[in-house]
Amino acid sequence: SKSHCTLIIIYCVYYSHSKRKSLPQCRRINRMLSNESLHPPMFSRSNSQASVDSTSMEDFWCEVESIKENSEQGQEEQTLLEVKPADEGELEAEWLQDVGLSTLISGAEEEDGQALLSTLTRTQAAAVQRRYNTYTQTMRKKNKHTVRDVRDIFGVNDSSVSGKYLVIEGFELYSYLYCYTNSCLDCGLDKDSPSVTEELSYEVSFSESITVLPKNRERQKNQRFKKDDSALPKFIVRKSQFGLTEVGDLSLEDMKKIRNLSLIELTAFYDALGIELKRNRTERIKGRENGLFGVPLAILLENDQKKVPGIKVPLIFQKLLLKLEETGLETEGILRVPGSASRVKNLRQEIEIKFHEDTFDWDQVRNNDAAGLLKMFIRELPSPLFTVEYLPAFITLVEKVSKVKLQLQALHLLIMLLPDANRDTAKAFLQFLKKIVAHEGKNKMNLWNVSMIVAPNVFIYKGKHANQEEMQAAATTAHIVRLLIKYQDILWTVPSFLISQVRKMNEATMNNTKRQMMFDKGVRRLLRRKTMERERPERSEGVIRVYAPLHSKVSMAIQLNSQTKARDILARFHCENSHASSKNTKIQIQRLYEIGGNIGLHCLDPDAYMLDVYRANPQAEWVIKPKSS
Repeated sequence: SKSHCTLIIIYCVYYSHSKRKSLPQCRRINRMLSNESLHPPMFSRSNSQASVDSTSMEDFWCEVESIKENSEQGQEEQTLLEVKPADEGELEAEWLQDVGLSTLISGAEEEDGQALLSTLTRTQAAAVQRRYNTYTQTMRKKNKHTVRDVRDIFGVNDSSVSGKYLVIEGFELYSYLYCYTNSCLDCGLDKDSPSVTEELSYEVSFSESITVLPKNRERQKNQRFKKDDSALPKFIVRKSQFGLTEVGDLSLEDMKKIRNLSLIELTAFYDALGIELKRNRTERIKGRENGLFGVPLAILLENDQKKVPGIKVPLIFQKLLLKLEETGLETEGILRVPGSASRVKNLRQEIEIKFHEDTFDWDQVRNNDAAGLLKMFIRELPSPLFTVEYLPAFITLVEKVSKVKLQLQALHLLIMLLPDANRDTAKAFLQFLKKIVAHEGKNKMNLWNVSMIVAPNVFIYKGKHANQEEMQAAATTAHIVRLLIKYQDILWTVPSFLISQVRKMNEATMNNTKRQMMFDKGVRRLLRRKTMERERPERSEGVIRVYAPLHSKVSMAIQLNSQTKARDILARFHCENSHASSKNTKIQIQRLYEIGGNIGLHCLDPDAYMLDVYRANPQAEWVIKPKSS
């Protein structure tokens, strides 16, 4: 209509002079354009956005305008190295390499690759087979080097027929090949239903727990997100006999295997839902090699660890969080109300110079300026906090699957995929955001408000594809941030079915190593001699010896029963060493570790039933020591 055209012209004239605009003006214009039939000229709204009332999106668009204004005020540019677009075969080759199965491409015999294949579930094996099929077909069309037929890998007589058995190094895995479908899985909560409590179990893989897809369902065109946080379900996690394991409780080597298995499981999960797992090919962005802002997290940590060994979150990021936690949690509109752009710019330059010299005066930093610096740090990371590769997966998941439980399971796997530096920094950031929401009564920032402000800073990245395409999912990205904040305690827990697969993978690797060693006669004779020299009496069933180097009584044999928990062993050592009062404080913060056997290192949950853990790994050593922070 004419009135609509007039408003658009007014907005365009206004936008051309936006460098000196004020926040209230930005909000007034957004209210003028609140009609769903009108779209801001720079950012098109998707169907999912249209389902959220425009006033609830006001903070999002104002934050976008603030980001654009700051980016126009002389931020240092980064060098983007162009990457040639990859075809489908190359993408699948990268996928196989990322999950630790590059041997399927190279043809080399690698123990870890065979061990990984031997642990896969039926849905995971089907996902690997499907991607290997795509790779081989693409390579044959290109007349590239000879590639092995899928039947040589999986032992399948006809790879095009579903329901065949996959034979992998003696293991039979039933392959149920899910077909892709254009229909959307509509399993959401009833719109008027109150918040419910659901139980989560990690003992069965997420992809295996998905049964038959609903048929004849029309595609859901309008995914609705309610601002009311009570509409989100409450989840409780059922502990297995092994307790719960956090991401920092496993060795780096085992976490690498968790990452490989998570990508396979995520792919199988999306296949089971009938959704394409979209993935961006990594764009190499050359960031700064020194300084604080615009520096890759890995480089920041490498520099900081020279000063503070073992640190997992960059010092500048920790300091900004600490500053806001000390003085800013009760500041009204914290994160939403921007500080002075010129003052933030000057503070940034001063911090760059004085931070490592410990001469910067943090008392001069106002709360809103500190919030601006925090968002700037997140926004200017050369590689986004939640990484570029699976950004489309985050978006597609929420747009096509309405059931929060399924969204949470996919996010859980995506968190497992993050590099260690990204995951640890994201954890610190989300814990801080949770504290802001906890002070809602003072700062007037509820979970939805915080999500609206954080989403543009987290999900907009500086690649050559960074355009209005990312902005079309504004409400979707805000909903994802809301899930990340609300359910963060769940997301840092490693699913137990993945740990079980790591155990099987390690056992397969050990068995292969033993078989190879036995071919060497000299090694066989050496092993026989060492066995005779170190022959020990067999241990009684359920009896373990626990070592505690920092206690006065350094070891103890303990008989396990079906009710013995890790906390009981810790309490027994504490009681036996109670006379050493000087060590009591250290003993209280120590944990029981499972080391060796079929796991690298595993910090046990105090509620873990030790007899079950022992039976799962009878060759392990048991050590009590402080838990690394």
